[in-house]
Amino acid sequence: MQQGWTLPWVAALLLGLMGLLVSSSDFQHHRYEDLVRALFAVQSECPYITRIYSIGRSVEGRHLYVLEFSDNPGIHEALEPEFKYVGNMHGNEVLGRELLIKLSQFLCEEYRAGNQRIMRLIHDTRIHILPSMNPDGYEVAARQGPEFNGYLVGRGNAREFDLNRNFPDLNALVYYYEKTNGRNHHLPLPDNWEQQVEPETLAVIKWMQNYNFILSANLHGGAVVANYPFDKSRDPRIRGRTTYAATADDKIFRKLARSYSYAHSWMHKGWNCGDFFDEGITNGASWYSLSKGMQDFNYLYTNCFEITLELSCDKFPPASVLPREWLGNREALVSYLEQVHHGIKGMVYDENNNPVGNAEVSVTGVNHDVTTGVDGDYFRLLLPGTYTVTASAPGYAPSTSTVTVGPAEAIQLHFYLKSAPKQNLKVKPHNGKKNLSSPKTTLKLGPR
Repeated sequence: MQQGWTLPWVAALLLGLMGLLVSSSDFQHHRYEDLVRALFAVQSECPYITRIYSIGRSVEGRHLYVLEFSDNPGIHEALEPEFKYVGNMHGNEVLGRELLIKLSQFLCEEYRAGNQRIMRLIHDTRIHILPSMNPDGYEVAARQGPEFNGYLVGRGNAREFDLNRNFPDLNALVYYYEKTNGRNHHLPLPDNWEQQVEPETLAVIKWMQNYNFILSANLHGGAVVANYPFDKSRDPRIRGRTTYAATADDKIFRKLARSYSYAHSWMHKGWNCGDFFDEGITNGASWYSLSKGMQDFNYLYTNCFEITLELSCDKFPPASVLPREWLGNREALVSYLEQVHHGIKGMVYDENNNPVGNAEVSVTGVNHDVTTGVDGDYFRLLLPGTYTVTASAPGYAPSTSTVTVGPAEAIQLHFYLKSAPKQNLKVKPHNGKKNLSSPKTTLKLGPR
């Protein structure tokens, strides 16, 4: 693990100049077998910094393969954040799938070439890339091809479920808790939730449970905009009207979305696909409200901040435009990944210097807490400023510190918790699981 995340402006320029002579023969659409071969080829080229693992299988039995980049693959290193990219959630939105394959090849090639920016990124970050969450849907769309692909053909999985409307709906619960001063993070799942979701969704939720992801992006198509939570409106739906649904971390999410749009060659210009989005970003609910989406679920169930990247007007663009799309997105994909190194991070120990897992870390004035991982480390994305931060855990007296966050690498802030006197222990009411199933509604099927 290396230190230092103050990147000179020239780094972005150098990355932009690298590989300008991109041969169109390097780009193609990858069917499932081609995708698997491409991932294993990267692993073969860079065996010491990569690992391939499957998080589960699709309805039709295809593996959901993840390619990991790290200087210690397969191992979580304390204070090293976990990052993920997810592509092809909608099977017929294919650009993200191809970009993540190309990003994997690029990271391997540049690491081997000694690119200091990429080497530092891989040494200091554990990167997980899932090129296709919906391989079954992709095969349906690919059989039609770019020329004849319909707006919905292959969007859902093999059972025709829209995977971005398939996660447990935790928004209804958090909106209730906002009014009752209830829990603001890691909300409980409904009863029998595993029977209520599709195999691909189940695999991704289990993945989230097994890795302490901090930052993520979900790659889609059908528009060109960086979309951030919440996706679901707080207000009842009124035809023709949308309302902004801010999270407690709205300013951070706006900054994350802008980090991608301004590093992208044209997203930030706003006018794309006949739509205008100021700065190339939008709040999800302000665009249109959707329930049971993946990015809201990340924020409400885990420590992970996720945005949704709409990357192309054409859901299934021809292979001939892939080189241009890669050059337009390459710097943005790397720059967004680097955002995981901002804010604060640290360890929470007990009085005997043992790490405390599942401790809560709260920031005064921000109604969304994060928790430590099993190794006792935490990561909290924050904008530059001065904050009062408190760490707490059952059986310990809380510990509070003040910290000033700058615009560069994350500030390390460690906490040491002392055992609380037994008479002062307070048992928090148990947040039991609730079945939050809602009546069926007609959902607008936009790009997300």
